[in-house]
Amino acid sequence: MPDTPRVQPTPPPEPPSRSRESIDALDVVRFLVELFAFFTFAWWGATMWPFPGNIIAGIAAPAAAILVWALFVSPKAVVRAHPFVRAAVELLVFASATVAWWTMGQVWIGLAFAVVAIGSGVLVGRRQFT
Repeated sequence: MPDTPRVQPTPPPEPPSRSRESIDALDVVRFLVELFAFFTFAWWGATMWPFPGNIIAGIAAPAAAILVWALFVSPKAVVRAHPFVRAAVELLVFASATVAWWTMGQVWIGLAFAVVAIGSGVLVGRRQFT
């Protein structure tokens, strides 16, 4: 069979490597701040309203915050917004959680949460723009 061309077998191409962003301590702190904000809304809704309303508010308040966060701020956000819009939405969620603690009479918890949330927000914002 001298008429058949010589074909060298080639190995299949390597699948593209999935590069994942590394998770550092700031990401963990940021995630915990988000979870604490959602917990705050659930606690506020469950404790600040009389019986039939506390169940609704205890579910609806964190659900609304999670929805807004998922739409604008999360890494896989549905709405691709300008970074300053994302920061404004993030600030709105964290400020609302701080005010919720203040309305429950826990001023120091609200103040501590605000300091940690603002500090982590500034550090994450600086990391995104460098």
